[in-house]
Amino acid sequence: MINAQVRTRVRDDVVRLVHRGLPVSEFSRAAGDLLARAVPSEGSCLMTVDPATMLPTAEYVENGLPAAAMLRLVEIEVREPDYNKWVHLARSGRPAASLSEVTAGDLDLSLRQREVRRPGGFADELRVVLGNELATWGALTIFREAGRPNFTSTEVAFVSSMAGLIADGVRRGLLLEGANAGQDEVGVVVLDVDDGVSMSNGVADRWLRELETGDRAGARLPLVVLAVARQARAICASTSVDPRPAKVRARTRSGQWLVVRGSLLGSGPDAPVAVMLETARPAELAPLMVHAYGFTESERRITELVAQGLSTKQIANRLRVSAYTVQDHLKSIFAKSGTGSRGDLVARLFVDHYAVSLTATQSA
Repeated sequence: MINAQVRTRVRDDVVRLVHRGLPVSEFSRAAGDLLARAVPSEGSCLMTVDPATMLPTAEYVENGLPAAAMLRLVEIEVREPDYNKWVHLARSGRPAASLSEVTAGDLDLSLRQREVRRPGGFADELRVVLGNELATWGALTIFREAGRPNFTSTEVAFVSSMAGLIADGVRRGLLLEGANAGQDEVGVVVLDVDDGVSMSNGVADRWLRELETGDRAGARLPLVVLAVARQARAICASTSVDPRPAKVRARTRSGQWLVVRGSLLGSGPDAPVAVMLETARPAELAPLMVHAYGFTESERRITELVAQGLSTKQIANRLRVSAYTVQDHLKSIFAKSGTGSRGDLVARLFVDHYAVSLTATQSA
C-alpha cells in the first residue's frame, strides 16, 4: 500500500521536473517513472494532441503496444464508440478515470480492450487528460498487465490531482521546441547563472522592451523575468521550496497581458534558465477578474467556463447544476463586473480600465 508520504514526495518531485524545461520525450519518460512510485504500473503512453481536434500529434511509449496496434486504438478513438474516450474525458470536468471503474470491472465491455489491449497482454488502464482551462495539450495512459490488480479509487484520485502539473510540463516542452524550431508565437530568453542574457529570439526582445524595468539603478531586465527565473531555480534545487509555480501574468506598457514561465535547462547550480513569454488568453485572465470584482467561488468557476466559450447548458452539465442556477450566477457576475453580456464579460479582460484595476488590486 502506497502511503500519503510517498505521494507527497512524488508530487514535489514532479513539480521540480516540470520546471526543468525538458523536451517532451524526456519529460514523458521521467514523469512516468515518478508516477510509478505512487501508482505502480507496467507501462505508459503519453501523447501530445492538437488542442483544436484532440487528434494525436506524437507518442512516447514505455512498454506499450506495437505501432499497428496503436493505429487501431486511434481508429477506435476517432470513429467508434468506447469507454473513457479522450474527448469525453476532456469535456467531463474529471481529468482521470480507470477502465475498471467505468465498466464496473468488466473490462471486455471496452472495444479497445477486447480487440487490442487484452490480446496484447494488458488489463486495466488509467487515462488522464493533460490540459487546463484553455485547452488539452496531451493525453496520458498508464496500464497494468493481465493478472495485476485494477487501479484503486485512491490511485485514480492522485493521478487526477497531478494532471494539471503534468500538462504544464508538456506545454513547456512544446513551447521550447516550437521556439527552437523558429516559430514566432512564443518569446524565449535564456539567462545564465548571473542573470545575463545568453540568447533570446525576436519575440522575446519585443516583449522585454514592452515590460517595465522600473526605476531600479542598473536594471537590465524586467523584474518579472528575474522573479520567475529565480523561482524556477529554487523549485529545482530545494525539497522545501515555496510551491508557487514559476509562472505569472504580467501587463506590458501598452496594456497587453503576457504569461511568463521559467524553466531550468539542465541541472546543477550553473544551469541556465529559459524564460518563455506568450500572449495571455481570456481564460488565463479570468482568475484575475475574480479577485478584482469579488466573485464568489461559484461565480469564479462560471466566469472561467464562460471565458472558455462554453454555453449555459455546457456549464450546467460541467458543474452539475441547473441552467437556471447558471443564469442566476451570470446575472450576479454581470452586475458585479459592470457588464451586460458574455461578450462584454470576456472583452472586459482586455480593456485598459480593467487592466488598471487589476494592477491596483494586486498591489493593494
